[in-house]
Amino acid sequence: MNKLYLLIVLAPLAGSLIAGLFGRQVGRAGAHWVTILGVLISTIASFIVFIDALGGTTFNGDVYTWTDVGGVKLAIGFLVDPLTATMILVVSFVSLMVHIYTIGYMADDPGYQRFFSYISLFTFSMLMLVMSNNFLQLFFGWEAVGLVSYLLIGFWWKRPSAIYANLKAFLVNRVGDFGFVLGIGLIFAWFGSLDYATVFKAAPQLATQTVQIWPGSDWMLMSVICICLFIGAMGKSAQFPLHVWLPDSMEGPTPISALIHAATMVTAGIFMVARMSPLFEMSDTALSFVLIIGATTALFTGLIGIVQNDIKRVVAYSTLSQLGYMTVALGVSAYAGGVYHLMTHAFFKALLFLGAGSVIIAMHHEQDMRYMGGLKKYMPITWITMWIGSLALAGAPGFAGFFSKDAIIEAVGESHRFGSGYAYFCVMVGVFVTALYSFRLLYMTFHGKERFVVETHHGHGHEDHDDHGHHAPGHLAHAPHESPWVVTVPLVLLAIPSIVIGWPTVGPMLFGKWFGNAIRVNEANDVLGELAKEFQGPLTMVLHGFAQPPFWIALAGFAVATYVWLLNPGLADRAQAALRPIYNLLLNKYWIDELYQAVFARGGVALGRGLWRGGDVGLIDGVAVNGSAALVDRVAATVRWLQSGYLYHYAFAMILGLIALLGGVWWVVARAA
Repeated sequence: MNKLYLLIVLAPLAGSLIAGLFGRQVGRAGAHWVTILGVLISTIASFIVFIDALGGTTFNGDVYTWTDVGGVKLAIGFLVDPLTATMILVVSFVSLMVHIYTIGYMADDPGYQRFFSYISLFTFSMLMLVMSNNFLQLFFGWEAVGLVSYLLIGFWWKRPSAIYANLKAFLVNRVGDFGFVLGIGLIFAWFGSLDYATVFKAAPQLATQTVQIWPGSDWMLMSVICICLFIGAMGKSAQFPLHVWLPDSMEGPTPISALIHAATMVTAGIFMVARMSPLFEMSDTALSFVLIIGATTALFTGLIGIVQNDIKRVVAYSTLSQLGYMTVALGVSAYAGGVYHLMTHAFFKALLFLGAGSVIIAMHHEQDMRYMGGLKKYMPITWITMWIGSLALAGAPGFAGFFSKDAIIEAVGESHRFGSGYAYFCVMVGVFVTALYSFRLLYMTFHGKERFVVETHHGHGHEDHDDHGHHAPGHLAHAPHESPWVVTVPLVLLAIPSIVIGWPTVGPMLFGKWFGNAIRVNEANDVLGELAKEFQGPLTMVLHGFAQPPFWIALAGFAVATYVWLLNPGLADRAQAALRPIYNLLLNKYWIDELYQAVFARGGVALGRGLWRGGDVGLIDGVAVNGSAALVDRVAATVRWLQSGYLYHYAFAMILGLIALLGGVWWVVARAA
């Protein structure tokens, strides 16, 4: 099986290298075929591994030793258990759909080969991350997905907004990664190893160990390690307040939005915490921290999605909110629930992003929903699949999102951990918010009257174009039409699991022993175990869901969205005017970006300028360099007056010197006597 594991990670890497280094030789078609073939091989191999995991097969071993110095072994190795098998199958399948979709979306882009090279390299990096059996390899994959995401977000590098977005993503992730490195450093310092199995085995012996972060303050070692590791997850999985990079990453091409925000980069933090469950279970403090951060993210970022008009940004804020739900599950020790929602979310969120991309293609790259409407008759496949994705996102009973999302809400209600009451309020209100922005997107895009103009007289009416020759907002050169098959086929293939994946998987993955020893939960914290006692099958769960509060709250969100954006389109504008302060608060995203800009960006510039003026110019140049030169100049100017050129001046100086010398000798002799 070792060769199969290597094939999973190396096949996308090979495709990336061929498309990136030999793009001109293989051409555009060669670039997409070689990368798609690589990811297809990875997907098939991942499916085989998944089937093996169903039979209880696990593997933990090194495939290459990098160095072994002083008893410290650093190696490349794989840990393949049910948790890994689930992740690699989801990552490879969604990546395959994105690769196929990209053929249609990026058809006219001059960076076609480069783009395929990047997304295949991204897939390789993510697979290395989830298959690692040690912290060093985990960190390699962690940083690699961050680096490639930087390249992908700024793919259209001629756009200033894209460069700003990728730099912002890079810097915010470095903040989280600083905490991540500290956590790994503490593990190495106290455990003397970076191997998962070794660390997990030794962890109980250090369960009561304390450390002093500053003198006189004792902290539990496990709490410090877990909080540091989770700070890394906050950056990568875009948790409040390190969430600000993700909405701006919409500047990248739409396939990247699906790849980064559905099943790969942003879920790395969720996977990491689930993998580290043996450590997190030893710290209620760390789990409460995780719970509160996740709950805050779930509600407050979802609220921002209600006022967004860019179709991709609505889906982006939806991703932030759903990542908050996953994090909440981790915080109440329902790790399986968080990973299960990760899996279901990957399908319907990739579907929504790719569906949004299909709309953008039809609208000639117009992304503002205020200039859409009535598209369902032009794009029936996109319309149906987007409805399926939205119903799954809203948690409609029977759809994929229902099984995972409702289980998380019930798990939070079952928990008694500090912060669970606040979290329960956030996730319940979040149900209404999710339904509201989901159906708002559908109504503004596909229903109601058409709010765009199809130009029929080309060459006239220059007022309809901007200075760059592009069509003005809402003005299209041609009527919208359904996207080509390379776009719609991935939509259909993602819509199918968005409907059916929950039925066969909810029992074993959520309430059964599917994850086995890959996830460890203390008996006192096993909220999913309590829920499992009442689980009687997926059909019963669906029927029971119709009587639960989340269904009625979601139905209320659907009703409000239908009334406001479908039946009374003008009501939204009147509500916006009446609630102007709240609207401005959400539209400006709580002014967090402005706060960071003022405190960290401008503050950093001001600090640097102050150090430059005071340290470089004032101290180094003014005192050390120019000051020493000025001192030498003054001494030389003073000494110069002694060089008069007159003989009697020099004779007089010699006499004075002789007198001084004789006087000194006499004083020494007198002292000695």
